[in-house]
Amino acid sequence: MPTLLDNAVNQISRLPGIGRKTALRLVLHMLRQDQEDVTALADALTILRRDVKYCKICYNISDTDVCPICSDKRRDATTICVVENIQDVLAIEQTQQYNGLYHVLGGVISPMDGIGPNDIKINELVDRISGNEVKEVIFALSSTMEGDTTNFYISRRLQAFPELKLSVIARGISVGDELQYTDEVTLGRSILNRTPMNN
Repeated sequence: MPTLLDNAVNQISRLPGIGRKTALRLVLHMLRQDQEDVTALADALTILRRDVKYCKICYNISDTDVCPICSDKRRDATTICVVENIQDVLAIEQTQQYNGLYHVLGGVISPMDGIGPNDIKINELVDRISGNEVKEVIFALSSTMEGDTTNFYISRRLQAFPELKLSVIARGISVGDELQYTDEVTLGRSILNRTPMNN
């Protein structure tokens, strides 16, 4: 394999879920495209990596310091939905069943992976709740052991706010399932039929 082709295949195969065969197919496809199309793709990726920001309120991906969801005055600012990652925000938004705000933790507590409470955005969530008129926190973490551990830890931290309602999305989502792969109808119903969280 020519060195230029091999280098491109090696780089693309580093992406999650893409092996060398798929990477080779993508590289060969790009070689058949117009130079302008390939340059536009490369430019879009470069600009994304260079200019992407994380919302200073919820930590969602954004083009600006405050994301469009947090800056939308039509959203219910008294409700915060806690999610693990940005894919979960996108999944819930696609259901069109939720009109509150989000808080992206950037992971879940996982001692096996060396991820503790201080490695994700839990302190920022507590600070956010203490400084605002939040009435409800919805836990929308995946129903895994790590997700449940994170739910429990955060709920203990939020006991300092006795007037705060804590709820968890309905368990129409199977235990062990990743939130981002759940179909929109099930996910939408889980948000609408959320249940109070037992402390």
